[in-house]
Amino acid sequence: MSGIDLLIEEHKYVIRMLGVIRKVCLNFMDNKEINYDDFEKMISFVREFADGHHHKKEEVFLFNKMVEHLGDTGKNIITHGMLVEHDLGRSYIRNLEEALNKYKNGEEEAKLDIVANAVSYTTLLENHIHKEDNVIFNFAKRSLNEDIRKVIDEECFEYEEKNSFTREENIGILNYLEEKYN
Repeated sequence: MSGIDLLIEEHKYVIRMLGVIRKVCLNFMDNKEINYDDFEKMISFVREFADGHHHKKEEVFLFNKMVEHLGDTGKNIITHGMLVEHDLGRSYIRNLEEALNKYKNGEEEAKLDIVANAVSYTTLLENHIHKEDNVIFNFAKRSLNEDIRKVIDEECFEYEEKNSFTREENIGILNYLEEKYN
């Protein structure tokens, strides 16, 4: 397995969490009581696994090399595409957390912002992952030379080994939430 294949594999966990987020929002919209702990678990998964663990590998180990070695095309698709989308996702999660706090403090209208930001995040990430898996990663595999791909592999797997607890902890959160909301 290559480092890029590892990133593709991790997308499967993220996609599963996106499904959970949508189900939790639907549950909330049906006027069932909001479970703040579950929203906190979802936000934690997004921040710790999807962003902190997975996006870190993309940004530090793969995207930097694409920008450095693939000329204007690499620079443009990464800096004006993938990184912008990562930042937009972070913004949706910050806004979601803010809306949850407002709702907790009695602002009924914040219910709209909870659902809007959560669903916007899921839609963004679904499209983003599809683009990475089917375009960006294939471009990297075709265009980066073998020596650079080997460095990416080594960096990804070294990072993975040092941070396996993050992966395991968050897969546990995912499994718990999936079981609860399926």
